[in-house]
Amino acid sequence: MKRDDISKILVIGSGPIVIGQACEFDYSGTQAIKALRAEGYEVVLINSNPATIMTDPELCERTYVEPLTVEMAEKVIARERPDAVLPTVGGQTALNLTMALHEEGVFQRYGVEVLGANVTAIKLAEDREAFRDAMGEIGLDVAKSAVVSSVGGALEFAQDSGYPVVLRPSFTLGGSGGGIANNPEQCKEIAGRGIALSRSGEVLVEESLLGWKEYELEVIRDRRDNVVIICSIENIDAMGVHTGDSVTVAPAQTLTDKEYQRMRNAAAAILRKVEVETGGSNVQFAVNPQNGRLIVVEMNPRVSRSSALASKATGYPIAKIAAKLAVGYTLDELPNDITRTTPAAFEPTLDYVVTKVPKFAFEKFPGADESLGTQMKSVGEVMAIGRTLKESLFKALRSLEAVTPYRPSLDMPREEVERLLRTPNEYRLRTMVYALERGFGVSEVAELTSVDPWFVDQLEHIAAVQRRLRGMALADVDYELLRKAKSYGFSDRRVAHLTGSLPLDVRERRRQMVLWPVFKRVDTCAAEFESHTPYLYSTFEHEDESAVESVRKVMILGSGPNRIGQGIEFDYCSCHASFALRDAGVQSIMVNCNPETVSTDYDTSDRLYFEPLTLEDVLTIVDNEQPEGIIVQFGGQTPLNLTGPLHEQGVTILGTSPDSVDLCEDRERFNKFLDGLGIIYPPHAFASSTEEAEAAVAELGFPVLVRPSYVLGGRAMAIVFGPDDLGSYIREAFAASTHNSVLVDKFLEDAFEFDVDALCDGERCVV
Repeated sequence: MKRDDISKILVIGSGPIVIGQACEFDYSGTQAIKALRAEGYEVVLINSNPATIMTDPELCERTYVEPLTVEMAEKVIARERPDAVLPTVGGQTALNLTMALHEEGVFQRYGVEVLGANVTAIKLAEDREAFRDAMGEIGLDVAKSAVVSSVGGALEFAQDSGYPVVLRPSFTLGGSGGGIANNPEQCKEIAGRGIALSRSGEVLVEESLLGWKEYELEVIRDRRDNVVIICSIENIDAMGVHTGDSVTVAPAQTLTDKEYQRMRNAAAAILRKVEVETGGSNVQFAVNPQNGRLIVVEMNPRVSRSSALASKATGYPIAKIAAKLAVGYTLDELPNDITRTTPAAFEPTLDYVVTKVPKFAFEKFPGADESLGTQMKSVGEVMAIGRTLKESLFKALRSLEAVTPYRPSLDMPREEVERLLRTPNEYRLRTMVYALERGFGVSEVAELTSVDPWFVDQLEHIAAVQRRLRGMALADVDYELLRKAKSYGFSDRRVAHLTGSLPLDVRERRRQMVLWPVFKRVDTCAAEFESHTPYLYSTFEHEDESAVESVRKVMILGSGPNRIGQGIEFDYCSCHASFALRDAGVQSIMVNCNPETVSTDYDTSDRLYFEPLTLEDVLTIVDNEQPEGIIVQFGGQTPLNLTGPLHEQGVTILGTSPDSVDLCEDRERFNKFLDGLGIIYPPHAFASSTEEAEAAVAELGFPVLVRPSYVLGGRAMAIVFGPDDLGSYIREAFAASTHNSVLVDKFLEDAFEFDVDALCDGERCVV
């Protein structure tokens, strides 16, 4: 039962979003806070991120939007006098702050108890050397390694063990400061950087596990030592690529049951040894594909990005359950919210496949190293659900919203293909399909990439369909072939590209054939018990489980994956739109594909469709639900880009009209509109060619601001101070423009910038 000796709990948030720690902690923190308040506890939050649901004034009794420092946290503790602190839902930032507060004696001074994972557990899991020794004590194998506090120590270990070696700093986030050293020069550089970044000034140097298979288990343990494996996750990329940058799939696909049971037992033993008393943890393993040797890589005594993925993949609310366990409940006492008939002690069972694909932003950093390694580089991720790996993988790839789809030329030299396959990069999966279509063998691609042959064979099925479709006229594509392509996750856009047609032509062809997907439910129990939560995904099968209701309903389009320029603030807006609809008695339908967010929590909206935010997928949901209309203005640029196409297909857009959206997004129209109102703006010109742009610059004079219409977060926008860089910036702007036009503004130097936020109901406007 829950504890009654504590009444006020301080939750530590995760602070600003950084590469390696995105909005998954807003999701887990929000869920935990709601769970604690539902149990009658007073909850106080300290977090410095204003864009989150977590820092919404309505969520906690008191919220301190303050820096996550020892000094500020102590002031909050001194003022609020909480009985306990929950540090396990705020990521690495919260764990590091908790350790610092403990070391400074703050918790002892004010009599604050640490919930979830105690300080000893956090230290044991985060201290690489202590963790390695602990694993040895319970008979589990770890990579040969040494903890060093000097560059010389790292070089000495590498010389004895042989290169390559992997370097991992203690107490850092997302592999920050780590890397793979192939020679003494790289070892010297990475070790020096890692020691400087580590809170303890230490770096773990270990034998290379490059090419080994990587797995994660999401585990929950309660105070009575009940242990539940929530989800197994397999990385398609082999060891050597940070798990946050890997394409991952749940449940694990290539394990025998014997291997899986070994991992389960090991994970339970690790949580007992580390003494994670209550709550969720993430345990990572590596398996040598040659001999099956199992290595424990690391564990996080907290919820993580993988926990958010596992929660969304299974429908099991890990953070909510972890928070309740932290205040005394046990797994057998808590209900499963989705089935309402099974306890939380039931392990989720999946009758579908979930794939996560990371989102990168290398286009923002010209000249950056685009290869992937042990240091995390992704800025967000997408998730998709399908009945097979192929279906979920290709739904996920189209969820990424690639500005320009990756389509290598068919005459790429073989050596270049091999180079792209050897080097982990964001396009490697697509390159693998391309190579297989070109005639590379499954075993050859598997050897070049170190990807398990089973996954490569799945991609060969995709390549076989592409070989058949490429160059075929759409009218010649029969029902069986088109059904196979769609069940493999091919988008209408992909089929159109292969058949030289348009996506809407493919949609019309499917309409003639009556070839539509159905919707299935995520229910945590492989349909053994009824699901009471409409958490839905599409698949090309026959039985539909969506049970659509004839009530007033409105659809909200979320913002898709986090990226630079479109972050968590749009998720905040989308959630509030859903809450407002519910308050007004209107059924809210959320469509989104980001597993890190509050908007894709099973209980945020009345109905949740975990689907790609493309015209094809949104129209399919509209056809199924028949909503009164769609709200596009809370999800950032992603829904705005769909506004025009949806309107053309007869979908009602609520709020700001599609024409008004176009007026604001189309710079040329907007400037003419300002002229009509007599509002001044910088001298400018529009160009539809490089020559026109150069002529405009000659007339305006440097410096100029070059930018395309309809872009997000300033992408391809540049201030040009002289003629040397002009050509390259103009070419980049044209490449990013969807309307083949570029705006050239006179750049205003020494000018002040102001934002004004306003609300309008069509007549009255409130600033």
